[in-house]
Amino acid sequence: MSILTLDAWERFTAGHPQAHVLQSAAWGALKRTFGWRPVPVVHGGSGALVLFRRALPGVSVGYVPKGPLGEDWAGLWPEIHAACRREGAVFLKVEPDAWEPLDEKRRAQMNGFVEGAATIQPRRTLVVDLSGSEADILGRMKQKTRYNIKLAEKKGVVVRQSEDVGAFNRLMAVTGARDDFGVHTPAYYQKAFDCFPVQERALLLAEYEGQPLAGVMVFAHGERSWYFYGASSDEERNRMPTYLVQWEAMRWARSHGCTTYDLWGVPDEEEEVLEAQFEHRSVGLWGVYRFKRGFGGKLQRAASAWEHVYHPTLYRLYQWWTGRRQAGGEAQ
Repeated sequence: MSILTLDAWERFTAGHPQAHVLQSAAWGALKRTFGWRPVPVVHGGSGALVLFRRALPGVSVGYVPKGPLGEDWAGLWPEIHAACRREGAVFLKVEPDAWEPLDEKRRAQMNGFVEGAATIQPRRTLVVDLSGSEADILGRMKQKTRYNIKLAEKKGVVVRQSEDVGAFNRLMAVTGARDDFGVHTPAYYQKAFDCFPVQERALLLAEYEGQPLAGVMVFAHGERSWYFYGASSDEERNRMPTYLVQWEAMRWARSHGCTTYDLWGVPDEEEEVLEAQFEHRSVGLWGVYRFKRGFGGKLQRAASAWEHVYHPTLYRLYQWWTGRRQAGGEAQ
């Protein structure tokens, strides 16, 4: 079994420059701090960062977010299955880094897996094309979004790169209370910022007269970038700081060689449904769709998750247990 350290995994992923950020060593280091055990497994030129989490005493679950890397998945699975059994995994969930549908070559290598399991990451997203000039990118946005970006500049909003994660956390607390959604702990956002090298992450704050009004934490890896975390104040919202900070995040991503900017999460509905209902719905991801749609991104749907079950009886028990947690409102 070829198990690597995170340092060795970082060197391995250098040979896969288009790998998803959730397969990076930095992501593994972040998740290790918060209860996951990252285990990078390789076979030849293919590999995967497998995350394990204890679910019940003596029982864990395995998860491959946005992987594996490389071409020989069939040769890699025996190595991963061995690691899963060593870790006492009841099942392994794999979310490939691919848009729907998964191509036939990949599907043919999923022997022993069952397709269609619920995903952990958002299934549907909007991906902004960063190619061309800044004028080209702005031209692909909706007119109202372009107007709000210019309005923020006109009204004195200034965006700067910052290391003040504390200010971001204060904005996040306001956002969570206002929009009634769960947020990570302040320590989580600080660790996310600290784990990634400076060229692969940025915290941008939109300010007015020195007061932080909005912030985003974004990540870059290869030619792709992702907007994972965003927050805003209740103050001075008429100055449209959230629009300008997103635009500056895109400009930051372009300056680091990225050609796409993933807005990371909209309701899992077809575009016709989204466009027909977004003005009347606000719960969950519906609350951000109206905002995100204005940036001109392409609606994409990720390939479905696949699962390989090692212990069917314990798997059913785990499903029952997680169902009770979800029914009781406990976050996963």
